[in-house]
Amino acid sequence: MTTIYHFFFVPMTIGIGLAVAIMETMYVITKKEVYKTMTKFWGKVFLLAFAVGVVTGIIQEFQFGMNWSNYSRFMGDIFGAPLAIEALVAFFLESTFIGVWMFTWDRFKPVWHMVFIWLTNAGSILSAIWILTANSFMQHPVAFEINQETGHARLRSFKDLISNPQLWVEFPHVLSAAVCTGAFVVMGCSAWSLLRMHIKNKKDVAAVEADGEQTAKVSLFTKSLRVGAVIGLVGACFAILFGDYQGKFIVYDQPMKLAAIEGIYEDTGDPAPWQLVALMNEKDHKTESSVDVPGAGSKLYYGKDSGKVKGMNTVNKELHEKYDAKFGKDMNYYLPTTVLFWVFRLMVGIGFGFALVSILVLWFTRKKKNTMWKSRWKLWIMGILTFAPFLATTSGWMITEMGRYPWIVYGYQTIADAVSPTSTSGKVLFSCIIYFLLFLLMGSVMIFYTRRVLHQGPFYEQDNGDKPSKIAASTERKVALA
Repeated sequence: MTTIYHFFFVPMTIGIGLAVAIMETMYVITKKEVYKTMTKFWGKVFLLAFAVGVVTGIIQEFQFGMNWSNYSRFMGDIFGAPLAIEALVAFFLESTFIGVWMFTWDRFKPVWHMVFIWLTNAGSILSAIWILTANSFMQHPVAFEINQETGHARLRSFKDLISNPQLWVEFPHVLSAAVCTGAFVVMGCSAWSLLRMHIKNKKDVAAVEADGEQTAKVSLFTKSLRVGAVIGLVGACFAILFGDYQGKFIVYDQPMKLAAIEGIYEDTGDPAPWQLVALMNEKDHKTESSVDVPGAGSKLYYGKDSGKVKGMNTVNKELHEKYDAKFGKDMNYYLPTTVLFWVFRLMVGIGFGFALVSILVLWFTRKKKNTMWKSRWKLWIMGILTFAPFLATTSGWMITEMGRYPWIVYGYQTIADAVSPTSTSGKVLFSCIIYFLLFLLMGSVMIFYTRRVLHQGPFYEQDNGDKPSKIAASTERKVALA
């Protein structure tokens, strides 16, 4: 729960921050005021996501000490190094320049102010690299040795730790997903704002277009849709590309995870088929029925027309042969196949959907014929898609973490061995309830303030700071937006 909730805000912060940086860069290049207004407006949503993300991250660190003390002792020497660098370098860079960026509008030349938001983004991305360095060690342990006296893992080579191949297949995919998240939040919120204008004006589009101030808002949110669509299309293409690359990596590195997300219990033939949909019997470890695409599996897993895939039953036997002496014969190496199978298809489906929707938004908002603004059903769909990237990133995170079962550090420490020895089920339940209530509170605060920012609109500060010259300001906006 803690990990998933925190992960709502990590890709959102990186993605919206990148969108804001691109908008400010467009302002610096084109000198058009509309891009400056867009930067300031979406910058408020970015700051909210950053603030809530930091708090949820702190709560997560509390849980390491409370519920995972054995895990912290076992790999604290390795987990601590990237986390310390993340806090001292990446987070310091990010938090310093986000403050400088926030309070120095009109105090620096535009190009220097743009540099501040890019440095903030660089801090966010560096932060993700160091966090994923720690996570990659849990998936694919490298660069360590076991201290025979303490039984704890000790870092042997920092260079090998950051060159972990798992890190460099995981990070590009996560970053691409973050780019998509930011883009679809911008597009979805723009759609909600346009839809609200329909409702406030009782569906009278002509009345909106006759009002200069409202026309300026329509123009700004339409431009936000287009900028978001371009970013979303690029992000979706890279997410698909790097996701495919990551899938080919786990064929060899974590064969049980691959077999589970594809619902393969028995070894496939050569070439391997791909199961589009399947009904699994987890109790008897077999696939009841499936719809297969012949030969597509080999293409997906190996990038060629041949090659068979080990099923979970075969991999389970191999894992018992390898680990029974250390972990015992009673270990269960089977994964929650039904969940992994469907969340994988949900993630992939949303990824391809992002690319398609981005292209459609660019088409519907083209300059010659903008049909997006006048079509409420398109705005409804786009508004609902605000939540789609969170489904996709949560699905991806579930595949990453649940696919490692039963280990918390692959092949070296089980989840059961990692929990705090003093934790009881009652204490864990109590702490989870407290965390849930905290997350509910923070989520409510995030939704409340984001909704308020959207309702206030992009010209709120100008309107409240210069009420007597409101008409003149509106005229200036129309000129700037034109």
